[in-house]
Amino acid sequence: MGMFFNSMKKPRGFHHEYIYVDERKEKLTKMEEDAKRDLGILPEKEFSPEDIRGKFVEGTTHLKRRKASGRKPLSYGVALIAIGLLLFLWHYLATGSWSF
Repeated sequence: MGMFFNSMKKPRGFHHEYIYVDERKEKLTKMEEDAKRDLGILPEKEFSPEDIRGKFVEGTTHLKRRKASGRKPLSYGVALIAIGLLLFLWHYLATGSWSF
């Protein structure tokens, strides 16, 4: 029985390559702009919320893994429904009747 589960292969993961976006080129241009700003050739950049978006996720390993896998955290509604069903089942098993 154990050999059956070990021999199952995982399905091939989805990986989308962007056609019109060159990430390497964008990264190089950003590095050039930052270097010119450090040298004083370009004026200081104004604050933009897009600059800090996602920095917290990049700094933590567990959030980085969750974002890469695409998993969503369990919502409160689902947790409350599960707790309610378990309490109802516990009441039924303890008393033997469906009514409260």
